[in-house]
Amino acid sequence: MGYKNLSFPKGAKFLVTGSAGFIGSNLVEAILNLGYQVRGLDNFSTGKEENVELFMNHPNYEFIKGDICELETCIKACEGVDFVLHQAAWGSVPRSIEMPLLYEEINIKGTLNMMEAARQNGVKKFVYASSSSVYGDEPNLPKKEGREGNVLSPYALTKMVNEEYGKLYTKLYGLDTYGLRYFNVFGKRQDPNGAYAAVIPKFIKQLLDNKSPTINGDGKQSRDFTYIENVIEANLKACKANSIAAGQSYNIAYGEREFLIDIYTHLCSALGKDIEPIFGAERKGDIKHSNADISKAKELLGYEPEWSFERGIEAAIEWYQKDLNQAAIIL
Repeated sequence: MGYKNLSFPKGAKFLVTGSAGFIGSNLVEAILNLGYQVRGLDNFSTGKEENVELFMNHPNYEFIKGDICELETCIKACEGVDFVLHQAAWGSVPRSIEMPLLYEEINIKGTLNMMEAARQNGVKKFVYASSSSVYGDEPNLPKKEGREGNVLSPYALTKMVNEEYGKLYTKLYGLDTYGLRYFNVFGKRQDPNGAYAAVIPKFIKQLLDNKSPTINGDGKQSRDFTYIENVIEANLKACKANSIAAGQSYNIAYGEREFLIDIYTHLCSALGKDIEPIFGAERKGDIKHSNADISKAKELLGYEPEWSFERGIEAAIEWYQKDLNQAAIIL
């Protein structure tokens, strides 16, 4: 169970792209704690410098400030690397609808650059972030690999294209690729600020600030919220997977679903707040309901998520309370 007992060859080196971001920085921390070498790559377009500074004094960590849209940078970053955990991308469905050309450049071209760099450097495993958004308008629950609908946003399309390239790079070039379809990941270091912030950190921060959060739609949409520790486990277990499992995509979630209005009520209760939310318009490109069938990841990757939503949200609330208190003291 979990990932803390996983072992890799002595001196194993991991490259984490997007290492200044939420998921990337948590991966860096977990791998360093296991005793392996990590190289980070980020250009700070969405990541934070403080997430890099956390580890800069660690003897097993090195950082490259660079852009995945530049092939030479990607090739340099992959030199001497055994495992690539490719998290660098621009997220947010609404923002992708506003900026489709930028998403094409970063999420598609950038990912292709990384796959090519990994191939040229003989990387053993290339694990990359895909998304539950690839299911689009497919109405059935739970969501199951191989049963996708029409994508609803440029962001979702970029992730679908990444998966097709992943299949090709395994089939044509023998690069073991593993696409991880993340379902609404949350946890420590997820940014609560900005117009495109994820819903859980945004709600927590606004409630702590005694403000009324806006719920897009009626609050009856559901999500398979997935705590960050489960995502770390999936990435590291993909690095240990049999090559038979390569060239495929996997749902990474807990396998349950929560309704947004219930989460809001839960957060109010946990934080001791009695604040009415504001109900706004539904967001373009959003999927109404999301719930994952994780049986394929369990079978082929050995994925056994330990962190339920309840356990994860408790840890997340504790972290945000501490972090935001520290920020207030600094200010």
